[in-house]
Amino acid sequence: MNSIKWGLVLASVFLSLNAWSAELKTEQQKLGYIIGMDIGKSLREQASDVDLDALMEAIVTTFNGETPKMTPEEAADVRKAYVEKRHKEQAAEKAKIGSKNLADGQKFLAENQKKAGVKTTASGLQYEVIKMGDGPKPKATDTVKVNYRGTLLDGTEFDSSYARKEPISFALDRVIPGWTEGVQLMPVGSKFKFYVKPELAYGENGGGPIPPNSTLIFEVELLGIEDAEK
Repeated sequence: MNSIKWGLVLASVFLSLNAWSAELKTEQQKLGYIIGMDIGKSLREQASDVDLDALMEAIVTTFNGETPKMTPEEAADVRKAYVEKRHKEQAAEKAKIGSKNLADGQKFLAENQKKAGVKTTASGLQYEVIKMGDGPKPKATDTVKVNYRGTLLDGTEFDSSYARKEPISFALDRVIPGWTEGVQLMPVGSKFKFYVKPELAYGENGGGPIPPNSTLIFEVELLGIEDAEK
């Protein structure tokens, strides 16, 4: 049995005893540790219920070219079943989060529309004027230049041109419906606050840092209409 195999077997024993302490003196030891870090991180994120003894045995067996206890076909079946199970669990968790967010958002909007200064459009978009400008209003086909800040109902900021210290330009017909509708209400020089329900934002799927069925709050400052300037 070569030294690498002995090392892997010992690793399995020590892992079982929760007493593993690796030396990192040689290049091979450091490389092995780095690979182990990658494997450990992946397992922690994706398969925290994995059996470490079985894992180590499979590593030793495969590394030494020995016959594993599972055929490739059996392994493929187990892997497929596990992936399907995980997908169902993730879908259920996503649906649970989405259901709560939807209920929280509806409750918030129902109370918010009663506040002084808050207006509601036919689509259900809520907004209030922080500052009214005196410039032209953009059309849906225009490209606008804005500063903005976006938050979740709990105050979590998920995006901000103010934080980046640079305004952004975008085609008004290529953003979420709440923005397309809302920014058209703004004369250049205005600053509005928008309360955007999920149907006018990222819907039941969410997107990036935005959870499913999130009601979003945006502060938007319309700096200019680029097409009009040209």
